[in-house]
Amino acid sequence: MIRLVIADDQLLVRSGLRMILEADEDLDVVGEASDGIEAVELVRRHRPDVVLMDIQMPVLDGLAATRRIAAEVPGPNVLVLTTFDRDDYVFEALRAGAAGFLLKNSPPEELVAAVRVVAAGDGLLAPTVTRRVIAEFALRQPDLPLSARLERLTERETEVLELVAAGCTNAEIAEQLILGEATVKTHISHLLVKLELRDRVQAVVFAYESGLVTPGQ
Repeated sequence: MIRLVIADDQLLVRSGLRMILEADEDLDVVGEASDGIEAVELVRRHRPDVVLMDIQMPVLDGLAATRRIAAEVPGPNVLVLTTFDRDDYVFEALRAGAAGFLLKNSPPEELVAAVRVVAAGDGLLAPTVTRRVIAEFALRQPDLPLSARLERLTERETEVLELVAAGCTNAEIAEQLILGEATVKTHISHLLVKLELRDRVQAVVFAYESGLVTPGQ
């Protein structure tokens, strides 16, 4: 059973999301929050697996709430809900520790699939949309200290990081590099430790900010 908290300041949105999610017998909405403070409190009370987080909310916005939730040990995976052509905060939410994001106009089946992906710890979803968002907000000069941190990685770990940033799954990385999936997982674990990153979502952001991967690549 995947336990969820929904955080959105609009009651109709929360109700609609709950209806979609609880139509699946493996998904259980354990709480609803109308602002970021409530979301953090519900997370501490219920310890859900996934939080569906709107960005623009009163009292405490979704970005700040995501930072607080990501700092919890253990913390749930935060799935940011956003409107791509309006929301300037997606990239910052990923940096704050969100496990991924989903467009609010996505069909119900994509919402359910996204929750399952994030709950499983697989990080970013909808790679083509993900790359568009990251590319949009990563148009900046590479951070030299971050670039220096890349030197900690082996050549193989760097290759794996590039493929992670391209949105490849572990299976796809294994196929491209002719490795076993277990070996790929080991490389990812090692590079996360070396780069002082929480998960593969932050690894994607790091790859763009450090200049290892550039928008449109």
